[in-house]
Amino acid sequence: MPTIRLKTEIHAPIKRCFDLSRSIDLHLASTAQTKEQAIAGVTSGLIGLGESVTWKAKHFGVWQTLTSKITAFDSPHYFADEQVEGIFASFKHEHIFTEQQSGITQMEDVFHYISPLGLLGKLADMLFLEQYLKRFLKERNEIIQQSAESDNWAIFLPDDSENQ
Repeated sequence: MPTIRLKTEIHAPIKRCFDLSRSIDLHLASTAQTKEQAIAGVTSGLIGLGESVTWKAKHFGVWQTLTSKITAFDSPHYFADEQVEGIFASFKHEHIFTEQQSGITQMEDVFHYISPLGLLGKLADMLFLEQYLKRFLKERNEIIQQSAESDNWAIFLPDDSENQ
């Protein structure tokens, strides 16, 4: 099972980073290149424990749908989402937040996945899929970081004074 690990240092409060990471609206803004849409479940605002969202996006020129569910939640330090339905044989995306020092948060993504199609999927991992997924997550993390470190966070968390 391939695992992608990414760490991002963000100069913003841990709660703000945590909430931005579970914002459906920020996710949509960060995935414009795949024309991603939230089409069922929680389709805007913040997603929480036990809730799911169905995404529709274009990857590799093909429209795909994927439903993920929040299966673990410990605000503001950890949450995990797992595929319920979709193209992967399975995936679990863990989001870990650690306050490094006052006002600095380390955001860590741990993305475990199993590609579909058995041996053909393993070949796709080696040739391009793992790098594609890593780049996809990095681009999303850059948007989270940019939003958290500027006043843009308020666009995605407008009613939450705890994040100021």
